[in-house]
Amino acid sequence: MRRPVTLRLHAALATLAVAAATGVVLSMPEAAAAASGATGYATQNGGTTGGAGGRTVRATTGTAIHQALCGRASSSTPITIEVEGTINHGNTSKVSGDSCSTAADKIELKQISNVTIVGVGGGAVFDQLGIHIRESSNIIIQNVTVRNVKKSGSPTSNGGDAIGMESGVRNVWVDHTTLEASGGESEGYDGLFDMKDNTQYVTLSYSVLRNSGRGGLIGSSESDRSNGYVTFHHNKYENIDSRAPLLRGGTAHIYNNHYVSLNESGINSRAGAKAKVDNNYFEDSKDVLGTFYTDQAGSWQVSGNIFDNVTWSEREGDNNPAGPNPQSNTSVSIPYSYSLDAADCVPGVVSQTAGAGKGLKVSDGSCTPQNPDPTDPGPTDPGPTDPDPDPTDPDPTGPPTGTNLSIGAGSDGSSKADGTSYGNVRDGDMGTYWSPSGSTGSVSVKWGSATTVSKIVIREASGSEGAIGSWRVVNHDTGSVLASGSGAGVIDFAATSLRKVTFEITGSSGTPKVAEFETYAG
Repeated sequence: MRRPVTLRLHAALATLAVAAATGVVLSMPEAAAAASGATGYATQNGGTTGGAGGRTVRATTGTAIHQALCGRASSSTPITIEVEGTINHGNTSKVSGDSCSTAADKIELKQISNVTIVGVGGGAVFDQLGIHIRESSNIIIQNVTVRNVKKSGSPTSNGGDAIGMESGVRNVWVDHTTLEASGGESEGYDGLFDMKDNTQYVTLSYSVLRNSGRGGLIGSSESDRSNGYVTFHHNKYENIDSRAPLLRGGTAHIYNNHYVSLNESGINSRAGAKAKVDNNYFEDSKDVLGTFYTDQAGSWQVSGNIFDNVTWSEREGDNNPAGPNPQSNTSVSIPYSYSLDAADCVPGVVSQTAGAGKGLKVSDGSCTPQNPDPTDPGPTDPGPTDPDPDPTDPDPTGPPTGTNLSIGAGSDGSSKADGTSYGNVRDGDMGTYWSPSGSTGSVSVKWGSATTVSKIVIREASGSEGAIGSWRVVNHDTGSVLASGSGAGVIDFAATSLRKVTFEITGSSGTPKVAEFETYAG
């Protein structure tokens, strides 16, 4: 059992509390480009690519995130979800679907694969709401803040973990995130970054973990040794009591991290775990490496670390610090390439790169932060940069700003050609489509309650572009025509509250095929 302590909170915590109380969200710059790719153990076992190659959608609520997951053609259809704003209990509800299994009290990534969640615009803050990854693979979480997730008190979420993984999870890359609490277990918080029950091939990079009793763990108990192959690099651990991280079994590679104010213990390798600890900077901390709170030892290989004002306790009973002169007692082979910054420049590099809102800057081992590769395709703001001056003239260049309301909605229509489905127009997959049984027909998107819509986007399937001729957009509730014209693309009309909107194809050349029928509030 971990010994209870009183957590020392920094003055910055008072600012966070005021911000949370007033609803203020600290602004963050737009992500300039995606990082060049996963690093560390997340590159193994086939690699981690998240939603690369799939659809990109924007979400401003937790419900919209769940809708995006549930609106996919399958649980493995790639998708990138760009998140902006504050995600909390008030705007996160359960959404049902064949491609998802969600919950109202957390962001649930359960039994799915090939997903990227990335913060954009003014920043993405998951406030008192954790991210839970279960029985899933190939997940990327980038440029987000997760704060004040509780396991007791009110409200509770995700067992008190900011990001938690369990039950056969594979290949997760968490990058440029800020994970923070406002105290320890006695204040209702648990871990910031936890992995258990057969979670493997994970990387945590360029992230800040602070103001918590527990930084995170690999393995929920001494017998949970099926986890491992985890890389921690260029992270900042600040004002953490213990578990920075706690390793129960498995292998971890821990390099170029900056540790400040580890109050009880730091890297706790136990129950047969092996840790390779390279070129880290430990500062103003206690017992930063060793085996603690158990008689089941772990091991470590150390090189190039700096211990700046680190104190070490005496070895006694279940307390076995590696210091005051840490020596290697195992060897760890690393299967991937990596570049080490010198330990003495780690504080400077990490301060400029770690955490959300840092422009996804990285290090190449030269002790000089680098901007992301500008040739890398990355998350962008989907807001139109060249708005169409004529709302009756469709603009097929891209979606408007906002959440695609069709994701997670229902659909029906007139008779359809063999092998097509009404649901194909709202699944976020351009490879599937609905086609009428003849040259004309209609397809609808519908909701269980009145929804305000003022813009739709009709996208034609590859190979059938230009087939759609004349059309009408109809408020199915009243029969009124909202817009008419010709050709696929962006269609604007006056904001209308309705339960069902219909796109009627009244003329065509060839066989019309609607790959996506997107709907937007504005």
